[in-house]
Amino acid sequence: MTAKNRRVGVIGLGFGAQVYIPAFRSEGWEVVAVCARHREKAEQVAADAKVRDVHTDPQELIGRSDLEAVAIATPPGGHHSLAIAALKAGKHVLCEKPFALDEKQAAAMRDAANASGLTAMVGHEFRHAPQRAYIKQLLDEGYVGRFQLCTLELFLDRYVTREPRARTWLASEADGGGLLGALGSHYIDGLRHWFGEARTVSGHLQALRPEVKDAATGKVVQSETDDTFFFRLGFGNGGTATMIASFAATPARGARIAIMGDRGTLIAEQPGPNPVDTGVVIGSRDGKPLAPLPMPSRYTLSTDDRDPRLACFRQLVRDFGRGIDEGTSPSPNFTDGWRCQQVMDAVRRSSREGRTVTID
Repeated sequence: MTAKNRRVGVIGLGFGAQVYIPAFRSEGWEVVAVCARHREKAEQVAADAKVRDVHTDPQELIGRSDLEAVAIATPPGGHHSLAIAALKAGKHVLCEKPFALDEKQAAAMRDAANASGLTAMVGHEFRHAPQRAYIKQLLDEGYVGRFQLCTLELFLDRYVTREPRARTWLASEADGGGLLGALGSHYIDGLRHWFGEARTVSGHLQALRPEVKDAATGKVVQSETDDTFFFRLGFGNGGTATMIASFAATPARGARIAIMGDRGTLIAEQPGPNPVDTGVVIGSRDGKPLAPLPMPSRYTLSTDDRDPRLACFRQLVRDFGRGIDEGTSPSPNFTDGWRCQQVMDAVRRSSREGRTVTID
């Protein structure tokens, strides 16, 4: 079956409307139905995107006989039940990150995917960002030699406001909110992709700008989740990675990744929360000065002006379609989602208990 004959339904219409719908459409899929809790929003998105059918009950969408796949773009609190229901209904699944609320849910989702034989992937599209993909190649080729240290910094001013920001799912623990999941999960997935599995984890979570405004009551309340985090990961190959990130930094300074080995260094920077399609990798090997490295043409993406994340996400949708063709679940798949969740759970546990956590 070609992508032009494939049909998908999208559940969750925030990021789902911004990226999932146009990405699937651009790769030849037909978006047959959308689902949101509020009918007015679902109808508006459907009208704007020219999608035929609207649902407010995700189980109705999942149960449709005319869908080959379901894309889940809700907050993470719903991922576990929706993904398992879709797999049981015989649908291939693309699930947004953060993957689940905890490792137990993530393991159940992984097991359901493995038992189904269907294609099940996680929305870590930034593996396809040119900088990230090229770094993977350089590491595999031994550019830095034996990996020793990676440092990551991410400083954004998203929560630096005159008045308390609106309370959304990102401030709710039950909904899987917090910066660690929202953006930290992407970086943890990237670190795993580059260096393998983390074996030891330590970390600390904070809320530097905790005040949020409840729209229903108008009251200012305290966020239940982090807007700032630090972690240290020890990998099985002996290397170490550290990351510090905050939504409460001013001025915003974007992100910087530095990877060091016994023969060289790689550096990648970005101005905002996500890598850009035109990103550059800077390198130094065997004592030579740092200099930009020519980006291989195979990593060059066609910039999609509709949303800066679309070019990478369209590559992910292509992998999803290839997995369906081949009867596989290309990485990042539900096993990757579970592994990433293990690390996030370990960071949270370390923060609570003040100790280093070992992952088996």
